[in-house]
Amino acid sequence: MAVMLTYAHHAIRCAPRTWAQVAGNLARLDWAGQGGALFGLWRSQIGRPRDELNAITVWPAAADAGSAGSLLRGTADVQEIHSRPMQATLRPDTPQPPQRQGNYAFRWFELPDANWTEFLALCAEAWPGFESAYDSQVIGLWRCTDDPAGRASALMMTRRPDLAMWERSKMPANDAEREVRRRLSRRYDLCDATWVYTTTLLGAEDRADDVRWT
Repeated sequence: MAVMLTYAHHAIRCAPRTWAQVAGNLARLDWAGQGGALFGLWRSQIGRPRDELNAITVWPAAADAGSAGSLLRGTADVQEIHSRPMQATLRPDTPQPPQRQGNYAFRWFELPDANWTEFLALCAEAWPGFESAYDSQVIGLWRCTDDPAGRASALMMTRRPDLAMWERSKMPANDAEREVRRRLSRRYDLCDATWVYTTTLLGAEDRADDVRWT
């Protein structure tokens, strides 16, 4: 039987002008020594403060994920951390970290638990067309495990090559793309709230991002 790993998302507020130094320190932390792993680390692009980092860590069990907070709080110039435990749903299949640079969108969803099954089905139906039309990849869809009864929160991360493709993906050019958009629009209609911000990957293997986004 496959082990159900616990992921954790961390929004990390750094002291002013220190995001790059903090990112380097976080990448060098002994995650394995605490039993976990760093899935990825992202810097703000659009929609979040310059000195905020997004991190995702992976742990063998929910109880172990608390070790992430201790490591993060002990890092110089980290001022505030907001963490949420999550479990992977349709993706990722394995905790293999993303490696290619690009425009990484963090989209959050809040919806009634009664709508969750249809929400997942619409994602599964829309993703193949979305990925093939826009040279994009859905990295993961995680459901938060700290919601009250009757509620569902989820984080979806998608990678596009750049911001131009972000804009292109919002404007369907043919019937196949319009069908993808229809399914995605229906998915949004199931939610009470949804919001998105974009980031770029720190430690990407192909290229670094040195643009001043914010």
